[in-house]
Amino acid sequence: MKSRRRKILAWAGLAVGMLLLTGFFVALWFSPVWLALDDRPVPADAIVVPGGEWVLRPKRAAELFQQGRAPRIIVSGKGEAEPLRLALRERGVPAVAIELEDQARSTQENAVFVVRRLRQEKARRVIIVTSWFHSRRALHCFQHYAPEIEFYSVPAMNDCPKPGWLEASQRKWVTLEYAKLAWYWVRYGISPF
Repeated sequence: MKSRRRKILAWAGLAVGMLLLTGFFVALWFSPVWLALDDRPVPADAIVVPGGEWVLRPKRAAELFQQGRAPRIIVSGKGEAEPLRLALRERGVPAVAIELEDQARSTQENAVFVVRRLRQEKARRVIIVTSWFHSRRALHCFQHYAPEIEFYSVPAMNDCPKPGWLEASQRKWVTLEYAKLAWYWVRYGISPF
């Protein structure tokens, strides 16, 4: 009887393992569809650029600023705000239109610290510019901490692949992003849905 039970448990474990592995590969394959939240650009009170990437994010934020989508850009991140500010200046954004938040060390802190400022300035509509794979978590963090403000995700999509097998560097970032989504859900109650 014990032998039969062990066999059943072994097969059940193998089946669960195969399902998890299949789910992981499906999540990687369709990550551009599931992780990239891309709203239409709308007129807003501000554009927020969380730290983490200093080329595509500032480029997209500067494009939106030059289109007149918002009168100012808030860059957020400890050790990252200044490089982002410089990248925006290189793309023609005037210094008076750039605000720095240089204490945040995570996406969650980006949201907490920037939301304080947005509330003080009575912002009602805000565009978040980040990387495609980070857009879901960033948007949901900001919405979680300020449900009264309308947030829109307009990520830098230049490096967003079509659904399919990702390059090794993208697989690394996407796998880490899925882990962070789960962690933020458990740790902060920020649902990825």
